[in-house]
Amino acid sequence: MRLKKITLRHFRNVGFATLELAGRQSFLVGANGQGKTNLLEAAGFITALRSFRATDNKLLIGHGQHIAAVTAELEHERHGETHVTIKLRHDGKELWHDQGRVTRLADYLGKFPTVVFSAQDLQLVRGAPALRRRWLDLTLSAMDAGYLTALQQYGRALAERNSLLKRGGAVEAELAAFERILAPAAAELVARRAAGLKELGASLQGAYGRLCDGAEAAGLAYEPDFADASAEALLARFESGRARDAQFRTTLTGPHRDDFHFSVHGTAAKDFASEGQQRSLVLALRLAQAAWFHEKSGVRPVLLADDVLGELDPARRAKFWSVIDPASQIIATGTTRPEEGLGEWQVFAVVDGTFTGETAAP
Repeated sequence: MRLKKITLRHFRNVGFATLELAGRQSFLVGANGQGKTNLLEAAGFITALRSFRATDNKLLIGHGQHIAAVTAELEHERHGETHVTIKLRHDGKELWHDQGRVTRLADYLGKFPTVVFSAQDLQLVRGAPALRRRWLDLTLSAMDAGYLTALQQYGRALAERNSLLKRGGAVEAELAAFERILAPAAAELVARRAAGLKELGASLQGAYGRLCDGAEAAGLAYEPDFADASAEALLARFESGRARDAQFRTTLTGPHRDDFHFSVHGTAAKDFASEGQQRSLVLALRLAQAAWFHEKSGVRPVLLADDVLGELDPARRAKFWSVIDPASQIIATGTTRPEEGLGEWQVFAVVDGTFTGETAAP
């Protein structure tokens, strides 16, 4: 897939901007806080209608504005020349693909994959389990409609059960009604998470080996909240936990408490890997995600690199560029222009939400 043109209106600090992207490599250069990441955020938004750095879409609407919009013109393996338009309002969003309005998220997810490389990715190794679950849910939902369905069913039933628990004095029959929905959805989530992480872990191991010349072994390990993930066992677990859940007024068991961890040389990367190893791990994870998207959909994702390479040492930075899929489009940002020897770049200077095209960088 290639992003040929993107237009932003009242998106964060960008009042209006249109960028026509030529060639495979585009670079946004400028000081921090000027709007480089906002452009990448808008480009990444076309994948799953979610920001890679904000959980509330209202934050994407420019200050004092009532609506923001992103329009993308794409060259696509399946749809040919195609257009996507997203309108964001404080009360929701509106999505159009070509001339038709899209009303079901399941009909859209996975069609326009992008993969974001961000400095924030380091928190996937170091941070809280919720960050890893969010990444996993977004990644698997983008390519697996069954996963999205199970996630939505589980989320709705969990919210209703927690609402009963918060009110206090929940009737057993009411809790049981939601548990009968929770248990099979939970079992489906766990099974699909295990399968997805196994595939992604194998790809991560290969990508990490290429980044590190095969000198170190890396992997992913799934940590489900409950070892026996059959629907029957999970239902029994929810039933037996009612008294404790009522005491804490929330559901304390289930895939909403799952986690996974990274390893290097068989040890937990969070605790024992160096900063350089951790940075290589998250780069390898994103490379694995891109390869997995391509394998599952037949669509090569657009790669969005948000000022992440400046934090690597020269050797790791050079290795990253050498392992990037040479057929993938990449849009990168930084405070200085691209290094020599990386091919030709279409460069845009970014100042206060304004994008100005420059001569291609050698």
